[in-house]
Amino acid sequence: MEMSRIMKDSEKPSDQKGSLERDKGSSNSGTQKSRAYSNQESQGLSSREDRDDLVRSSSHTTSNKAQILAMPQFGLRDNLIKCELMKNEDIYTYLQNFSFFLGTYNVNGQTPKESLFPWLNCTSDPPDIYCVGFQELDLSKEAFFFNDTPKELEWTKAVSEALHPDAKYALVKLVRLVGIMLIFYVKNEHAAFISDVEAETVGTGIMGRMGNKGAVSIRFRFHNSDICVVNSHLAAHIEEYERRNQDYKDICSRLQFRQLDPNQPPLTIMKHDVILWIGDLNYRITELDVSNVKELISNKDFETLHNYDQLKRQIDEEAVFVGFVEGDIDFQPTYKYDTGSDLWDTSEKCRVPAWCDRILYRGKNIVQKHYQSHMVLKTSDHKPVSSLLQIGIKRVNPDDYKRTFEEIVRNIDKMENECIPSVTLSKREFHFTDLKYMQHQAETLSLFNDGQVPCQFEFIQKPNESTYCKAWLTANPSKGFIANGGTVDIDFEVFVNRSTAPELNSGQEQIEDILVLHLERGKDYFISISGNYLPSCYGSSIHSLCQLKEPIQDMPQETLREMAEKSGDGNAENTEKPLDIPKELWMMVDHLFRSALKQEDIFQQPGLRSEFAVIRDCLDTGIPDSLPGSNHSVAEALLLFLDALPQPVVPFSFYQQCLESCSNASQCEKIISMLPQCHKNVFNYLAAFLRELLKNSTSNRLDVNILATIFASLLLKSPTKQDFAEKRKTQEFFQHFLA
Repeated sequence: MEMSRIMKDSEKPSDQKGSLERDKGSSNSGTQKSRAYSNQESQGLSSREDRDDLVRSSSHTTSNKAQILAMPQFGLRDNLIKCELMKNEDIYTYLQNFSFFLGTYNVNGQTPKESLFPWLNCTSDPPDIYCVGFQELDLSKEAFFFNDTPKELEWTKAVSEALHPDAKYALVKLVRLVGIMLIFYVKNEHAAFISDVEAETVGTGIMGRMGNKGAVSIRFRFHNSDICVVNSHLAAHIEEYERRNQDYKDICSRLQFRQLDPNQPPLTIMKHDVILWIGDLNYRITELDVSNVKELISNKDFETLHNYDQLKRQIDEEAVFVGFVEGDIDFQPTYKYDTGSDLWDTSEKCRVPAWCDRILYRGKNIVQKHYQSHMVLKTSDHKPVSSLLQIGIKRVNPDDYKRTFEEIVRNIDKMENECIPSVTLSKREFHFTDLKYMQHQAETLSLFNDGQVPCQFEFIQKPNESTYCKAWLTANPSKGFIANGGTVDIDFEVFVNRSTAPELNSGQEQIEDILVLHLERGKDYFISISGNYLPSCYGSSIHSLCQLKEPIQDMPQETLREMAEKSGDGNAENTEKPLDIPKELWMMVDHLFRSALKQEDIFQQPGLRSEFAVIRDCLDTGIPDSLPGSNHSVAEALLLFLDALPQPVVPFSFYQQCLESCSNASQCEKIISMLPQCHKNVFNYLAAFLRELLKNSTSNRLDVNILATIFASLLLKSPTKQDFAEKRKTQEFFQHFLA
C-alpha cells in the first residue's frame, strides 16, 4: 500500500615511538586488537542495558613496588588498610609537577594534509604527557555504521611524527568511537609509573546509542594520582544547547570504569583526582548576528564576545561542568572556516563563528601555562586548540609510606578483638510513586557505622534468586566499606526499560522487592521496596495495542492483563474489530509525515529527553490530543517505541527465514505476507512512510542505506545475540521494501 492510501485508511486507526598498549597475556578481558582496546570498545552502537559488554577490566601495571594500594587482595582487612592509607595519604606523599599537553582537533573527515608539528610541538620543553583528541575523524557511512576507518592509522601516524623531538614517548592507549579518538602518550622515563589504565566509550547519538556523537575516555593512575581524560563531541546546531547539556550529563553518568577490587563500585568520571576534558563541545555564540561577531573578532574584543558564548553561560548557571576551570580565551573562534584557508565560512549557510573546540580541567594543584588555537593548520573547517597544564602529582616517599603502613597494621591488630560490626539505617521502607517508562527515580538510604570497628557491607541474593534485586532496581553502591563513625549513602534507583516494561504493563510483575543488606561478620538487614507503575504503550505488544481504542492508562489493570495473555495466543478470538495499527504508532508517524518529511538529519539527530517524556505521556494518556515536542524528539520516540516492543514487528519466529531469503525480493515479500495481520500492517505502514521520506532526500539527507541500517535493527531483531553478518542480511532484507 502506498502512503496516501495508508494515511487515509489509518486516519482513524482501526611504527610508533614506543608502546605500552599491546595486550600482554590476559591483563585485558575480551578479544584484543593490536591496540589495547577491544572491538566492543569502539562500536558505533552501545546499549545502556548491555552495561557488562561495555565495561572491561583494567590493564594493570605496577607503578610502585612499595604500594599496597596496587595489591590485588581485597578482603576486609585489606580494605581496612587501604582506607586508612587513603586517610593518611598526606603523611607519606609529596607533590611533584608534571607537564600535560592537551590537544583537540575536529578534522572534518579529512586525511592529514600537513604536518601537525606547529600544534603538537608548540612548547619549548617536551611535555611529560600528551593527550590528543580528534573528532569527525571519518564522516563516511562505513565509519558510522561499521566503525571501520583507515584514517585512524593515518592520523595516529601524523601525531606520532609531530611529538616533541627532544624526548622519546610511549603510546600507552588509543580509544576510538566512530570519529571520536583519543591518544595517550607518556615520556618513556615515566612509563613505569603509569598503572590502572582503562578506556571507555559512550554514544549519545540517536536513541543514546549511535556513536556519531558521544565521548571516549582514558583513566589511569600516575604515581599516586588518579587521572581521567575525556574527549567528547556534543550535539550540533546553534539552538541545541540543551541537547549539549544533556549529552554532557549522559557522559558523566554512563561512562564508568571497572575497578581492580571487585568489591568496589565502578569509577565514574568525577571520582578522579584530576579530570581533563577536551573536544568539540559545539557550544555557539548566541544573540549576535554574524556581522557583529566578526566585528568583535577583528577588534580582538574576545572578552565581550565571550559573554555571548553558550558554554560560558551554561557554566555560569551551573547547568554543566560544575567545578571545572577553563582558561581565559584570547584567541579567535576556531569554527567555521573555509577548508584550506583562514576565511570565515562563505557557504550559503554562512555559519556564525564560534569557540566550538574547548579544553577544561578540574582538580587541585593545576596551573595552565597556555591555552591557544593554531591558525597555521588549514586542513579542516575547525582550527586545533592546545593547552599546557602543570599538574601537581602525588608521589610516594617509600620510607614515610613504610612507617605509616606499619602503624596502621598495628592499630588494626589491636582493633580486631571480636567486635561485631553494626550499622544504623536511616529508613527500611522505600516507596516509589507513579513510575513511568524510562523515567529515573531514586531514593537514598544512609548507613551509619555505629559499631566499634569498620565494616564491609553487600546486598546479597535471596534463596533461589540469581541477583540481589529485581531487574528494574539498582543499589548504588551495592557493596562497600564504612570506617567506624563513617556514613555511606546508597541510592536505590528505579528505571523501567524495554526489558522490564512488558510484565509491568500487564500487571504480571509489580514494583515490589525485599533487599538483604549483609554485614561481613555481622547481621543481615531487610529493606522493603514498593511502588506503582503507570502502564505505557512502550513495552506493550502490537497485538495488545491494536485492541485498545482508549489510552492505555485509562484501562483497568485486569483488562491489560487479559489482553497480554491473549496476545500470546495466536488463535484468540476478538469480540470486536481491532485497530489496523496501534493508534500511538499512527500518531507519531502521522506527525512526522505532516511536519518532518524535509527535516534535515531526521532519524540521525537525537531529540531531548524532556520532550520524550511529554510525548510518552501524551501517547499514554491522550492528553494533549496532538503530539508536543520537536520533530527530532518525535522521531526518536518512534524508534524507542519500536525498540521496546516485546515481539518485534517481524516476529522472532520469522527471523531465520528473513536471513535465508534476504537476497530474493519476492521471497522477502512472501515472508511479510505471512506475518500476523497487525504486524503486517505495521511493517507495510512504516515502509510506505520511509519511502516518502526518501522522496525528500535532498532536504532531509537520508538514503536507503541509512534508513535500512536504523530500521532493520528494530524491525528484524534476533532472538539471540546478532552477529555482524546477520546485521548485514537484515539490512539487505529491508532494503527491498524501500526501493
